[in-house]
Amino acid sequence: MGIAKSPSKFTLPQTNPGVRTVLEYLRLKFPRIAPELWQQRMHDGKVHWHDGRLITAETPYQAQQRVYYYREVADEPSIPFSEHIVFEDEHLLVAFKPHFLALTPGGIYVNECLQQRLRNRTGNESLQALHRLDRVTAGLVLFAKNTHSRARYHDLFAKREIHKTYQAVARVDDWFDVKRDEQLDGKENSQDRKLVGREWVVKNHMSQAQQRFRMQVTAGAANTHSVIRCLQQKHDRALFELEPVTGKTHQLRVHMQTLGYPILNDKYYPTLQDESADDYNNPLQLLAQSLKFTDPLTQQPREFHSGTQLTL
Repeated sequence: MGIAKSPSKFTLPQTNPGVRTVLEYLRLKFPRIAPELWQQRMHDGKVHWHDGRLITAETPYQAQQRVYYYREVADEPSIPFSEHIVFEDEHLLVAFKPHFLALTPGGIYVNECLQQRLRNRTGNESLQALHRLDRVTAGLVLFAKNTHSRARYHDLFAKREIHKTYQAVARVDDWFDVKRDEQLDGKENSQDRKLVGREWVVKNHMSQAQQRFRMQVTAGAANTHSVIRCLQQKHDRALFELEPVTGKTHQLRVHMQTLGYPILNDKYYPTLQDESADDYNNPLQLLAQSLKFTDPLTQQPREFHSGTQLTL
């Protein structure tokens, strides 16, 4: 049994969705968790308010109150890849997250996530990730080390004042379509140079798909923005540099498939594949390679690199 050492939390909405108790709301919010499991957690004192008062099966719904609970999973997988710390000072910790390791507790992962591993390693239970990174994506993650300065760094993301750069490898089937009038220089096949140097500015409206864990492009004003460039191409594979201006869930994965170049080994896009065990030999070819920003406390420029890159 995997039991979280630190509680998860959420705030009850201002508008009551038509429930009488907190338990009824939990059943709506987490439909995959049996009501009996919530009742058992309440009986064991594992669900409580912000001030520590226990929540029972009969506790009335209270709008905008924060609920804390301890997640449990029966059989938590062990991820056979290691993270490493790239940088650390009084306020920040920058870590490299390997493919397949969750960032924070979720689903079948409680303690096998980057945040909990780093809390165990540093002894700092206040350590908190400042942004998201998909479990199947590798790369840099910025953590706040204390509650006093955390909000200042959160503001960087809210105001889009952090410049993030990713790399992705994609299959590019249209390399066969070479214009007849392209000239060869005798050193390099023209189809190997077809995409290199091209840049795409992708803006569209993304919303949740029918499957809640996927996103889709729909009609409406653009709420996503990415800049994508091709760095290298070799036959039917190409290496891209991606700069997300906005930060929607799965934004880069959707934008790449929108261009017709879905990221290699993506199980969600463009087609949802059948659920299967992780293939550690074929990770999603997406890497959060660098972070750049002006530190809000010191006003000094900060720039961090993952120390690795994707290859064709």
